[in-house]
Amino acid sequence: MRKNLLVLALVALSSLCSLLATPASHGELKQQVKDTERAFAQTMARRDHLAFASFLSEEAIFFSGDKPLHGKQEIAKGWRRFFEKPEAPFSWEPESVEVLDSGNLALSTGPVHDSKGRLIGTFTSIWRLEEPGKWRIVFDKGSPGCGKP
Repeated sequence: MRKNLLVLALVALSSLCSLLATPASHGELKQQVKDTERAFAQTMARRDHLAFASFLSEEAIFFSGDKPLHGKQEIAKGWRRFFEKPEAPFSWEPESVEVLDSGNLALSTGPVHDSKGRLIGTFTSIWRLEEPGKWRIVFDKGSPGCGKP
């Protein structure tokens, strides 16, 4: 009985703390997305395909190749080839991040470099806040650099 009361009290306290928590400011949300994008990019650098997939929303769409890849599983399968060799074929870094006033959706964009550090394009990603502090990518599209077809 005492154990049940203690569990109930802890649940009530946890709920109260979440209600009293100060919502993140717009600047803090932008930093969260920028940090998330950097962590996402590090999965490629570390050659960690499983970690890469953890950043994908279940209903994500990636515009890769000839046809869009739909859903977390299809994207993870389609991108596995980029993780097969010991050296990452490309890298990316967020340059600009914007978050909607609602704080639920964000856009990140920045340069994409080949393994030698040459600029080969830009990326644009849309992130959704799926749970407190947890952003997942819902759309991603890369574009070739200037002068590329």
